[in-house]
Amino acid sequence: MRSQSKITRWLSDTNGLNFSLYCIAAAFVTYCSMYAFRKPFTAGTFEDLTLWGIDYKIILITTQVIGYMLSKFIGIKVVSEMGHGSRIRSILALIGISWVALLIFGLVPYPFNFIALFFNGLPLGMIWGIVFSFLEGRRNTELLGAGMATSFIVSSGFVKAVGKVLTDSYGLTEFWMPFAVGAIFVPSLFLGVWMLGKIPPPTPEDKAERTERVPMNRKERRQFFKTFAPGIVLVVTIYIALTIFRDVRDNFAVELWDALGYGEMPSILVTAELPIAATVLILVAAMMFIRSNRLAFYTNLFIIFAGGVLVLLTTWGFQTGWIPPGAWMIIIGFGMYLAYISYHTMLFERWIALFRYRSNIGYLMYVADAFGYLGSVGVLFFKNFGASQLSWLSFFTICAYAMGITTILLSGLAVLYFLKKERNMNRRNA
Repeated sequence: MRSQSKITRWLSDTNGLNFSLYCIAAAFVTYCSMYAFRKPFTAGTFEDLTLWGIDYKIILITTQVIGYMLSKFIGIKVVSEMGHGSRIRSILALIGISWVALLIFGLVPYPFNFIALFFNGLPLGMIWGIVFSFLEGRRNTELLGAGMATSFIVSSGFVKAVGKVLTDSYGLTEFWMPFAVGAIFVPSLFLGVWMLGKIPPPTPEDKAERTERVPMNRKERRQFFKTFAPGIVLVVTIYIALTIFRDVRDNFAVELWDALGYGEMPSILVTAELPIAATVLILVAAMMFIRSNRLAFYTNLFIIFAGGVLVLLTTWGFQTGWIPPGAWMIIIGFGMYLAYISYHTMLFERWIALFRYRSNIGYLMYVADAFGYLGSVGVLFFKNFGASQLSWLSFFTICAYAMGITTILLSGLAVLYFLKKERNMNRRNA
């Protein structure tokens, strides 16, 4: 306890750079460790395995995503209402449940073990909101959030690469590999949450600039939705398109890279994501230097618009032969993550600050995530039952066009809505 107090006091008194580096490291390590319990199974191909005439890997991904999606709906209430005192033990308990589910996945024989992935995904969807609650409402939240967000650009490929090594080099079966990867990351998980527990709350200066963040009960959530309903619908619809695109790219990365001619290079799963993570981190973190919440908020919407344009144009360039396959995968990953991570680091943070609405990011983020993963589940079913003749590469290309067009159109409408909302609120306050 004495050591904990010393670290917390040091963080309260140290300079901004040390504080930021510590918080980024704590959040990155924790969330990267979570990915070791969620994503390794997607490194397997489960070749020649089917259930009910459906590719077994699609069954596994869909089952886990359904659990993860339900977790997001539960998180709308649980995360938005969670107090500071229960955050650490909640992270450990939720990830512990998911690890037990991976043990069951290894123990129960095929084809009955798919249900274990539902219970693996069910607790994990709430981890992001709990971890981010340590970072939100600060004058440098964009930097802290960007550091955390790089974990889900890099970590997915990293833990899948670890999984591939365990199966290809050590002969571990695809059913036991996910549990083993989780075991490897248990020490880093404990380190990450220990570090999170030392972070002091936002300062009075943070609260003055970014608005105090407070738990939200059911009545307060309803009032928030009533106040911003059209804006919420627009930005959540964009996020649904981004989530679908991201999930297809992430869950079927092995198949996509193989179709593009990189099947014999498992390291591509990590190396292709590194330039994306670095560039997105720099751009998103730079937003903290925009002190005006209004300018930052609308700049954020423009960044989301630009991400959609980049995906749309480069996909056309790939299909016409102007852009090589590897470069295309990296560039569209950058465009998608630029928009996607903006939600996790800036958009909701500056939304709350601009309109001076006492609330928390957990509510907005979990509404977006819940419907985002609902869309992802729907698209997986459509691919299997309505477009099974399409290769994953062809299907992914169609998703790129759909995401780009949706993002461009709706981000423009969102700007018009929020400008009108501002004018109306200013007139009422005049």
